[in-house]
Amino acid sequence: MARDSKDQQLIELKDTIKELNTTIRNLNALIDAANKREEEHLQKEQVLQEQIDYLTKKLFGKSSEKRNDDFEGQLNLFNEAEAEKTAPDPEEEDFVTVEKHTRKRKSTMADKFADFPVQKVYLDVPEDQRICANCGTTLERIGEEFVRKEIEIVKPSIKVIAYYSVSYGCPKCKTDAEVPYIVRGRDGHVHMLHGMASAGTVAWVMYQKYHNSLPLYRQERDFKTLFGVDICRGTIAKWIIDNALDFFAPMCDYFRRKLVEGRYAMADELCKALHNSSAMAYLPATSFLWK
Repeated sequence: MARDSKDQQLIELKDTIKELNTTIRNLNALIDAANKREEEHLQKEQVLQEQIDYLTKKLFGKSSEKRNDDFEGQLNLFNEAEAEKTAPDPEEEDFVTVEKHTRKRKSTMADKFADFPVQKVYLDVPEDQRICANCGTTLERIGEEFVRKEIEIVKPSIKVIAYYSVSYGCPKCKTDAEVPYIVRGRDGHVHMLHGMASAGTVAWVMYQKYHNSLPLYRQERDFKTLFGVDICRGTIAKWIIDNALDFFAPMCDYFRRKLVEGRYAMADELCKALHNSSAMAYLPATSFLWK
């Protein structure tokens, strides 16, 4: 009898333990549900508070009809050049005829730098190429040909670099051959820059704008006060935009090719950024599957 009593007590204890474990699991589930509801309430409260702050700012803050998509605390680095590029470019202006009168011709970039010292850089023919390919006679210098001009900034002054191509002709073929043999000095690389600004000048204005945070209107003032030449901010903006597009477009095209090699674009932020860029403007929308 005593053994049966102990077995009965053991069975009752096991049942009690099972009930307690079930109760503990139920309590944990209730705690998790309560925590989840609290988190949802906090998120809703945050959204409502943001809406209240936005509406309060719209109702009592400064009003303006001009749309501003900038965010508070975020610097806008790329809108100034695009805005200034729409201004007339002195390099492209000549006469503007209006009814009943003609305006005075605006000065060109060449006129503005007419009084600056000019350094000639000769694109000479290498010495081993100064031999006539027809008869082997040594070529003699017969003249030079103007190629281009660049504006080179050498602080604190500006100098104009004029490039001339040196020509060599064969004195023997000039009289004996039907067509004279002439060679000219050439650039070692294709000139990709826009306007008269050299690579150093474009790099300097970009450095001032994006590294030193110097706006274009202040650079325009510096050109006038430091160097004594009037270059409008629209011209500087054109230098920045056109050269940036030429030099960075191949990199954007490379990223585009890598992006469309796969079937899926998994990062929404990356895809939207590339889709909105000029390099992705021609990409079909069907190339993306938004997750």
